[in-house]
Amino acid sequence: MVDLTTTYLGLNLKNPVVPSSSPLTGHFDDARRLEDAGASALILPSIFEEELIREQEKMDRFVVMQDIGHHEADSFLPTAHNFESKLDQILEKIARYKSALSIPVVASLNGITDSGWVDHAKDLEEAGGDAIELNLYGMNAEPGARSEAIEERYHHIVQRLVESVQIPCTVKLSNQFTGLMHFVTELEISGAAGVSLFNRFYQPDIDLETLQIKPQLNLSSWQETLLRIRWLALLRPQVKFTLAATGGFHGFQDVLKALLAGADVVHLCSVLLKGGPGVIQDILGGMSHWMEDKEYESVQQLKGSLSHQNAVNPAGYERENYMEVLDSYSYSPGVRV
Repeated sequence: MVDLTTTYLGLNLKNPVVPSSSPLTGHFDDARRLEDAGASALILPSIFEEELIREQEKMDRFVVMQDIGHHEADSFLPTAHNFESKLDQILEKIARYKSALSIPVVASLNGITDSGWVDHAKDLEEAGGDAIELNLYGMNAEPGARSEAIEERYHHIVQRLVESVQIPCTVKLSNQFTGLMHFVTELEISGAAGVSLFNRFYQPDIDLETLQIKPQLNLSSWQETLLRIRWLALLRPQVKFTLAATGGFHGFQDVLKALLAGADVVHLCSVLLKGGPGVIQDILGGMSHWMEDKEYESVQQLKGSLSHQNAVNPAGYERENYMEVLDSYSYSPGVRV
């Protein structure tokens, strides 16, 4: 029987399949179903700092500032001692998960201010989170925002967080960095315990009838894995910390490719939303069967065996792939050129 165990942010996991932040991981009953199906850890839905700020502003408006201009109403102000904030709910959820589940629980944080990142990270640690995934998502649309300054701020945030909490912090990245290799290696130097490649950004759409900007939800497809696999293979020889793959992983074949390229774990989301927690059993079964057939004894033996360093043709991860694809194209039958 093959050994599926792996390590993730210094945590020992029974296998490399980790459900990522989604509505499934946010509901306790679904979280238990994910664990029963074989999930080795799970990542909770993100805390978004701006939501907490807006919530506090509403409380100030409707409770604290109701007597402005009407001082005679001061003694009639409602009390908010029974109000449970969104942050309170998330912290209670972490505590409940930790008491009921036997797998690691990773909190997810998306901040916008330096103090918010640090303060909420401390809250998540105190609630019992085993690790924190830092979601460095931002739209840098200012013309004067230089890439060096943006990256420097991200490194500063990570360094402050690592110094402020005792639990490991991993960084969920986009692929929109000019020098991604340098940025990731610098994150390791800054003290991050790992990175997750790559965040999927939901793009807004335009409604041609109302001329309004509207949110658009599209679940992932397996084609998106190729970008992740390529960068996993390139990064694996350069860093020692955890590499996680996320975005488009739907079947055991996708998971195996990520591991071969150099991932330590693979995060699942869309496939679980479509098929439910039972999909995990199918993926783990398919992995075990394939590994036995190919005579791999363990995930540890498998990981990174086709990274850029170990591949027979490492140039296939670079420009050569582009040229070979173009040269190999042939027109469909009946097409005249």
